[in-house]
Amino acid sequence: MATEVADWSPVADSVEVVSYDTHFADEDALAAALADADIVVTLRERVPFPGSLLARLPRLRLLVASGMRNSVIDYAAAEAHGVTVCGTASSSTPPVELTWALLLGLARGIVQEGNGLREGGPWQQTVGADLHGRRLGLLGLGKIGGRVAQVGLAFGMRVSAWSQNLTRERTDEVGVELAPSKEALLRDADFVSVHLALGERTRGLLGPAELALLKPTAYLVNTSRAAIVDQEALLAALHEGRIAGAGVDVFDTEPLPAGHPMRTAPRLLATPHLGYVTRANYATYYGQAVEAIAAYLAGSPVRRLPVPPPTTPGPV
Repeated sequence: MATEVADWSPVADSVEVVSYDTHFADEDALAAALADADIVVTLRERVPFPGSLLARLPRLRLLVASGMRNSVIDYAAAEAHGVTVCGTASSSTPPVELTWALLLGLARGIVQEGNGLREGGPWQQTVGADLHGRRLGLLGLGKIGGRVAQVGLAFGMRVSAWSQNLTRERTDEVGVELAPSKEALLRDADFVSVHLALGERTRGLLGPAELALLKPTAYLVNTSRAAIVDQEALLAALHEGRIAGAGVDVFDTEPLPAGHPMRTAPRLLATPHLGYVTRANYATYYGQAVEAIAAYLAGSPVRRLPVPPPTTPGPV
């Protein structure tokens, strides 16, 4: 897809493009494959670039990561080894749309009913969960969470949101309620959707105690980062039927190993990290990767990562 959705002709005379369509099993395999690479374009956070790997790539000079946030690149090591890191734009629209695909798929039993129809199973085997009038609880109300909220409102849902720094000014701007606490949001919601960045404060934010607050008829959707939800606790809740179901697009290990319990968990609608995977988004990723390569070769790198924090004026 990298070579199909973007025009590589601006750098065709300067670089030879080699693409890999399979995931490397370990750092040794990755280091061997990239040993002769001067430039690497990596997709989101699928492949870590720790200092140990960067030290084994002496020819590497430019690393282009899709998106402007990447938690699996050791920026200090990249700088120490003389590697420039650049990013690209990334649209928030695809993860918003996938969130609703998962939520609606869960609510109306789309996969189960579709499979039953194709395989000669029972005619109508589920009773769908209504959206109109139900409570949608959003953990996070940033760019993605805000747009998810707007869709929920269009469905006639009662929408509330919570995060550690969320203000009433922001909830008023979006037109949703500010939940008094994380616990209150979880207790009241019929559907909970996670839209938070992964950090020290959000890692394990939903553990056994928090999942126990959900109604047995509630659904949980996570298109953000797997580590925000305790994976063992989620599996236990699904197997024990303590929640109605979950829609998950992110996992603790990706690609998900063949025998991973998430592949066979009951009440789970799972997709292989498709949140950002759309043709328009890929055209942006790889089109801007070409721009980044051309700019670097011209001596003027663009969209360098990490983005420096905004400076605040000192005392006058």
